[in-house]
Amino acid sequence: MSEQTQEQAVSQPQRVAVVGAGMAGVQTAVALREQGFTGTVTLIGAEPHQPYDRPPLSKAVLLGKAEGSAFDVDFDSLALELRLGCEALAVRPDAHVLDTSEGPVPYDVLVVATGAEPIRLPGAEGVPGVHLLRTLDDAERLRPVLAEQHDIVVVGAGWIGAEFATAAREAGCAVTVVEAADRPLAGALPAEVAAPMTTWYADSGAELRTHARVERVEPGAVVLDDGSRLPAGAVVVGIGARPATAWLAGSGIALGEQGEVLADDHLRTSVPDVYAVGDCASFPSRRYGERLLVHHWDNALQGPRTVAANIIGLTPAAYDPVPYFWSEQFGRFVQYAGHHTSADATVWRGEPSGPAWTVCWLRGDRLVALLAVGRPRDLAQGRRLIEAGTPMDPRLLADPARPLKAATA
Repeated sequence: MSEQTQEQAVSQPQRVAVVGAGMAGVQTAVALREQGFTGTVTLIGAEPHQPYDRPPLSKAVLLGKAEGSAFDVDFDSLALELRLGCEALAVRPDAHVLDTSEGPVPYDVLVVATGAEPIRLPGAEGVPGVHLLRTLDDAERLRPVLAEQHDIVVVGAGWIGAEFATAAREAGCAVTVVEAADRPLAGALPAEVAAPMTTWYADSGAELRTHARVERVEPGAVVLDDGSRLPAGAVVVGIGARPATAWLAGSGIALGEQGEVLADDHLRTSVPDVYAVGDCASFPSRRYGERLLVHHWDNALQGPRTVAANIIGLTPAAYDPVPYFWSEQFGRFVQYAGHHTSADATVWRGEPSGPAWTVCWLRGDRLVALLAVGRPRDLAQGRRLIEAGTPMDPRLLADPARPLKAATA
């Protein structure tokens, strides 16, 4: 054993507890083993199911094309201890103890990876036929609803609302989507970018009602604030999600305005020996000059490598990814990379009325974000250009026939 390896082995903690058995938690546990950690790794999940991936829930699992989406991870061979159906209740940092529904769990290092939880529609709790779509159990409850081809009202025209509406139309259901804003994805994209997506609903046979607020939900119906009454064999609520961090109250771990854990650029929290990763944590981005809270799969995949390296005692680079996500909706493959809020110019590649187009956001002559509809090559090349900070020529960029990598200044 080399001197450096011996020093790392001596300084490594012996017990790591990871709270949350979704993508971020599982990948943290796997990354620890891949990077040589030999101590105890305990993975704690509130759900009783074998840890699973979430994206298939709104697609194959929901439509009955797959029974589940368990991660292809051999937990036994990696010597990872699973505690499922075990809910985290509190943290006592001074004592290095995690309190759970199954009793206290002592730790040397704690990783918070509890993700996000869906926002519930006020007044709809306990009303029969009202559903969320976040967990495997949610998808299994909704699967027979689609199979029986109920009339469905979807509340919220965000990413999850669009994906569920897509699946429901594929299953043959009559679908009405109600959105309080004037367009789909109002909280995620500028008006001029989201506006072309409005027609996607009608093209698929779904009805989209904007400027529509839910007054109340009754068994079998949704009543809007204008008095209209929509028949609903089922109601699916997709109005956003918030970090699942209420259990950290009183721990001393600093939280942000949206309830997220405030991590630093190495995903360390304000409390020693506690890290946070995935949907539940924000981090400062030097690339974008602001703190980012990213509720997407790729962030939960990438962040754990930084956390594991820090725990083991390596010196990783600061965590500053180019955010990335994708969505399949209404027969279109939509991909997004970057963060567009600081952009000062927008360049379109292709016509938004067509089947394939891309929007590029620039700050000065640098690409900071892009949204690609049916143009995966644009996305792949654009993501690399954002990472590299390559100067772009807006005139060349506007030519949809020219590869993005050939539109540099």
